[in-house]
Amino acid sequence: MDASGLPLLDRRITECRACPRLVSWREEVARVKRAAYADWTYWGRPVPGFGSADARMLIVGLAPAAHGGNRTGRMFTGDRSGDVLYEALYDVGLASQPTAEHARDGLELYGVRVTSPVHCAPPANKPTPQERDTCRPWLVQELRLLRPTLRAVVVLGAFGWQAALPAFAEAGWSVPRPRPAFGHGARFRLDGLELFGCFHVSQRNTFTGRLTPAMLRDVLRTAARAAELPTTDG
Repeated sequence: MDASGLPLLDRRITECRACPRLVSWREEVARVKRAAYADWTYWGRPVPGFGSADARMLIVGLAPAAHGGNRTGRMFTGDRSGDVLYEALYDVGLASQPTAEHARDGLELYGVRVTSPVHCAPPANKPTPQERDTCRPWLVQELRLLRPTLRAVVVLGAFGWQAALPAFAEAGWSVPRPRPAFGHGARFRLDGLELFGCFHVSQRNTFTGRLTPAMLRDVLRTAARAAELPTTDG
């Protein structure tokens, strides 16, 4: 398989109805809406990955936000977590603009793709272990398609880390046992792939200062250099 299969994979992801609780929740949110977005037609489906089909760097999150990706149909778009992530990508030279408001806002990523181990918005932002495992084959297929070009991966948060490592193993990478522990700034090498840990860009982390813009930029810039992507100085 090669990167030309990503558009087909993305379409298949958007049609998935494998997890009844997530299907019910994402559709209820899309129907009831939030007052601030009453005039929006919500996406209300699984959200596929976003970015370059020949990406050298992959960012793995947790799941779409109920009124973010579940509303806009694009990863990390339309919520404050996305605001933080895309501004940082722009600051280090990996995105065309610092904002992500909707799927047709012109945002482009340079050599980067963004995905998540769970593609539906979960209640309280907490997928169950069963939902995580049910969704894993999508991530495995995405990793296999990206493997020819992929050189670095940034995983946001412990949940993403725990979900991603088994997916890397299933996709053909040799993952050591015991598995590498998550931590902000963690860095491991998997068969020519550099794996980086970073605190999640959640409001809890960014509002409290556990993850600062400088900390995020530092991880992204280090990963980009490992992937041999050009970055801005800083």
